[in-house]
Amino acid sequence: MLVTRGPRAAILAAGAAFLLVTSACGTTDKPEETDTSQVRLYGTDGNMLNSFPAELKEQADLVDGMKGTTPLTPLTDDFKERLRAVDPKLADFLYAAESYDAVMISALAAQLAGSTDPAAIAKQIVGVTTNGQRCSDAKTCLTLARAGQDVEYRGVSLTRAGFTDAGEPATASYATLHFDAQKINDAKTEFVGAGDETGASTKAPPKAKKQRGGKDDRSDGSPLVLGGLLPKTGDLALAYPPLAAGAALAVREINAAGGVLGEPMVWFDGDDGTNPAVAKATVTSHIRKNVQVIIGAGASGISRAVLPDVVAAGRILFSPSNTDSGLSKVDDQGLYFRTVPPDSLQGRALADVMLRDGPHKIVLVARKDSYGEGLQETVRAELEEAGFGGDRVKLFTYEPPADAAADEVDFSGIAKEIKSYGPEAVLIIGFAESAGLIRALDDAGVSIRH
Repeated sequence: MLVTRGPRAAILAAGAAFLLVTSACGTTDKPEETDTSQVRLYGTDGNMLNSFPAELKEQADLVDGMKGTTPLTPLTDDFKERLRAVDPKLADFLYAAESYDAVMISALAAQLAGSTDPAAIAKQIVGVTTNGQRCSDAKTCLTLARAGQDVEYRGVSLTRAGFTDAGEPATASYATLHFDAQKINDAKTEFVGAGDETGASTKAPPKAKKQRGGKDDRSDGSPLVLGGLLPKTGDLALAYPPLAAGAALAVREINAAGGVLGEPMVWFDGDDGTNPAVAKATVTSHIRKNVQVIIGAGASGISRAVLPDVVAAGRILFSPSNTDSGLSKVDDQGLYFRTVPPDSLQGRALADVMLRDGPHKIVLVARKDSYGEGLQETVRAELEEAGFGGDRVKLFTYEPPADAAADEVDFSGIAKEIKSYGPEAVLIIGFAESAGLIRALDDAGVSIRH
């Protein structure tokens, strides 16, 4: 099913259909009569993770009943098993597919370009996903690319359509997740498609270069080098394991299939710290190591902070998890890409999830950064189109912690205002730090619906 822009009636129809699009073992929730004495919590991709309840410590049971959306494609058991071969302790899969596909697309673009020069690779990236011979695994795709054959990569997250001219997916898949017993209940997970296949680019990339012999005649003779800019630390660190596992799996499978341009692809780990200063230091280190493609950053705001440095160095920034809609029009000189869809699509899915539970008043709380405020505004606009005016929707923002060593955010004031306002639904757009808001709501005497 496609959720596309149009009259609000169409959106509501999409929301109704949303109930019918479920995972193979899934169930659907029936619309509920709202208990006005209680508040239902909703979350987003930054906190709808199995690792999130631990952030509430002894109050972890407060998440039970919380719902939320995240960009997520139904993953096969085979892919999950391959990820667990990389990280046996993996508990979440958020953005693992997008991370895997970002690395795979980068490798194929370099092979087709016949070069490890970032500018040459960048010119091939969109074309890797459109108008070629379709393939979906490293061995098949690399064999075609080595023969100079244009490919149309359909991977784990990129399943329906290729990239737009802006270098991001034209279509997406979202999941509605539910917390039960302090973990995501997979049996309740629902999937819905979004976007428009006609948005995929129709531009032809430069002619693919056929590989001759073993190593190709690259300009500098170096192997393809990728570097991670992923949140090992900071407020988004709870999302690091699946991001890292997806990238590591792709590197492993590409090199098992013969590597790129006759040589094994090289990978350097790197932390973005969910902090601009940490991320900038990592970018500087990667540039010194001749990294051509940087996979990351985790958070949209971090990518915005480092992108000028990446562009100035003539390197590629390719994120598996940036959802800020504004990044679609960022000044990147053709060097920024992402495998995750913009929040203009997720905002619509979030609004529909809340509306089907029938609240009369809604609170939207967001991090004060490009991700949080951007998604908050998208959801607000969707609710307004559904008839929720300013008297029925209240917005709050907060300054996120600067780094992992910073003091916790004091949510007590916001929690008291929320209690006074009396909503039936509270959407929390944040990362690990948003657990503090849930605790503050409980401490303020807000009855959280389970």
